[in-house]
Amino acid sequence: MKRRDFLKGMAVTGAAAGVSGGLGLLPKSAEAADKVDFGHVKGLKVEVLSETSWFDNAVFKKDLMDYGGAMTNQYKIPWHWDNAGGYMTKITVYPLEGDPKIFLMDTGWNNGWVDYIYDEKSDMGKLLTSKQVDTMILSHWHLDHYWGVESTLKRNPKITMYAPKTYYPEDMALLKGGKNVAKTKDGKEVVINQNKVPHQGKLVLTAPEGEKGTGVYQLMPGVALKMYDVPILLRVRGENVMYFNVKDKGIVTVTGCCHPGILTLNAWARRNVKDYQPYGCYGGLHITLFETWDPKFDDIIKGVKAFKLKKVGCNHCTGWIWAEKAAEAGVPIVKGTNKFKTYKRTSSVAKDSNAFLTNGDTVKF
Repeated sequence: MKRRDFLKGMAVTGAAAGVSGGLGLLPKSAEAADKVDFGHVKGLKVEVLSETSWFDNAVFKKDLMDYGGAMTNQYKIPWHWDNAGGYMTKITVYPLEGDPKIFLMDTGWNNGWVDYIYDEKSDMGKLLTSKQVDTMILSHWHLDHYWGVESTLKRNPKITMYAPKTYYPEDMALLKGGKNVAKTKDGKEVVINQNKVPHQGKLVLTAPEGEKGTGVYQLMPGVALKMYDVPILLRVRGENVMYFNVKDKGIVTVTGCCHPGILTLNAWARRNVKDYQPYGCYGGLHITLFETWDPKFDDIIKGVKAFKLKKVGCNHCTGWIWAEKAAEAGVPIVKGTNKFKTYKRTSSVAKDSNAFLTNGDTVKF
């Protein structure tokens, strides 16, 4: 596959969706929905368990291009397993009254990396085993957010799980305790993922309509989940986004990859959430995924500035280059620290500039 075709495939998803959202190209059903009032929280703390989905961009891109490009089926590629990491986020919510509630978003890719993060670089392993974390939000079915599910289930097989209803048979086979196999170019079969612990807990398959047609699922007062049915790379569809309404401050979004686009997320909230006030965001923003620049990314910077967010916590598929340029343009990007250097592996594109939050960093809203 030629590089131009590869990048064309990239353009049909996240970044392009982000621009369209800023232009107000939302489904009519979203525009017509009644205002949603899902209450308030006192605040939240987001801890970056791992935003390193893979360690070497060149190896990941070669795997993609050797087996059909960005729009091929992720289950047809015999990925280089030693390049796999994973994306996981710990979210502690402080309600107006009562004890904090902790959510896990996503469960990584390589079980060895996920176990290392859970047990050696955070307290997530203990929290899952003790059932203090009883709810996981799967943002979407991508390999780097989902294929490490065994690491979560072997600690808490009865965990409640919210996942997009737009799954494929291979996704559900893995969740129920199976494995998937891909073939190399010379016909050799390779196990590309495996889960020996079937999920036994409640599975909520999310849809754009939400609960009772409200467009969202209310997880607790002040916390809502919205599913966007959007096309994504590697034959994946649909992404769950968490919305938090922080009292006297405003709306915070937390995402896995933000394939609908950060502008779409805030445009939806502006049109559909009662007394909407912009405040912040955290997560991958799916812009300069492979650190290449396109003029349309300047439009996303302008769009984010127009929403007047107070804190932009980003990493992962956002791209270091976008974070650096956005900060230079006046977007309030939350800078990271050097904690990522204490991890046993780091990304090949990680920089000393601390342009964005990375492994081990924390942001409070």
